[in-house]
Amino acid sequence: MSKNKNIFFQDLGTMDYKVCWDYQEKLFNETIQRKIANRDLLLEEQTPTKNYLLFVEHPHVYTLGKSGDEKNLLLNQEQLSERDATYFKINRGGDITYHGPGQLVAYPILDLDNFFTDIHKYLRFLEETIILTLKEYGIEAGRSSGETGVWLDAEDPQKARKICAMGVRCSRWVTMHGWGFNVNSDLSYFNNIIACGIQDKGVTSLDKELGRKVDMTEIKEKLKRNFQILFDAEIISETVS
Repeated sequence: MSKNKNIFFQDLGTMDYKVCWDYQEKLFNETIQRKIANRDLLLEEQTPTKNYLLFVEHPHVYTLGKSGDEKNLLLNQEQLSERDATYFKINRGGDITYHGPGQLVAYPILDLDNFFTDIHKYLRFLEETIILTLKEYGIEAGRSSGETGVWLDAEDPQKARKICAMGVRCSRWVTMHGWGFNVNSDLSYFNNIIACGIQDKGVTSLDKELGRKVDMTEIKEKLKRNFQILFDAEIISETVS
């Protein structure tokens, strides 16, 4: 069976975090079940697994990964309500992060058997998608040693700030969760957490760095193009029913 490098793209608009998480789980589990079913079939009888790239914005929400510490959330339930925010413990890697309006979240649900079976390479490709896109806006971004995500001035402890957080889950080489890219984000919400469990570095957003709001439709197209090139894939837009 040939590798399926088609990626179905869905723009989910603004969606409640739990609703979107459930939708991710549905696509993720369908892909895994297809892989399991294929093992019992002759090669010519097997059905290729599907790949997805979901873009979404969430209402204000804090999520804590499997390895995270609840102490990194600095709000109690009443204070969360006052800030019109919710909180979830979830099954990705990483610590605590924030999602909200103006932040572009991407959830690639890929069968890495269609591309390469290397989770570290996968994370570097996600980071590189953001780095290449920022370069189109005249911003030099990079990585911080030992920390996932995309950073500005990572080599200078006084200036280092994160512009895109990442956390993924992978099972049977199928991925879910992804990145939270601060495009036009309200950064004050990061004051309520120790972002990603890192106490000595700040966060930033693209609109803050540029001094102007960024067109979301424009940046989505740039991200899709760079993602497609890096993964040597064909992105096919799909209407969400």
